[in-house]
Amino acid sequence: MEFFIDPNRCIGCRACVEACSECDTHKGQPMIHLEYVDRSRSTQTVPVVCMHCDSPTCAEVCPADAIKKNEDGVVLSARKPRCVACNNCVLACPFGVPKMMSDIELMMKCDMCYDRTSSGKKPMCATVCPSGALFFGSRQEIEARRPRSASVNRFQFGGQSITTKVNMMVPQAAGRPQFLDVAAAMNEHSAGRSIALDVLI
Repeated sequence: MEFFIDPNRCIGCRACVEACSECDTHKGQPMIHLEYVDRSRSTQTVPVVCMHCDSPTCAEVCPADAIKKNEDGVVLSARKPRCVACNNCVLACPFGVPKMMSDIELMMKCDMCYDRTSSGKKPMCATVCPSGALFFGSRQEIEARRPRSASVNRFQFGGQSITTKVNMMVPQAAGRPQFLDVAAAMNEHSAGRSIALDVLI
């Protein structure tokens, strides 16, 4: 079972945010963000979850060793007894995922509903998404449902390449891209067989 995000399908209904906030382990706080792609030009939104990087930068910069990646490749939220609320993880994450809850001095983020997924259930957000922008299932399932899309889990940030557990769905028109060039979305030239984030929306 894998997690797939299809930005083209997001309709901004916030069902994922509300469902996430109902999770017992989050104490009423939604761990998924719904962001505007370009608010000055469009109302298009995109769901943002933790991408669960193979080499999580958030964990690498944590001075208290509060952030751990478990044996299933899920990067867990900061452990309360160890988190020192330094904000290193917030500043270091290239995807802008971790949020510091200043009132409780603890970083919290999406942990792919590990309490549910570890027992065979789907993450809360994926169970309620009416448009299929968030999907949790097998690769065969998503390929059958989206024959004109490809899934990518490698992102390029300038000279830094990041591989993630979460997949992004992209158009397959020009062949299967090897990575998403995030810098290309900021009007920089991309290299190799990549696809710019701005063409996804």
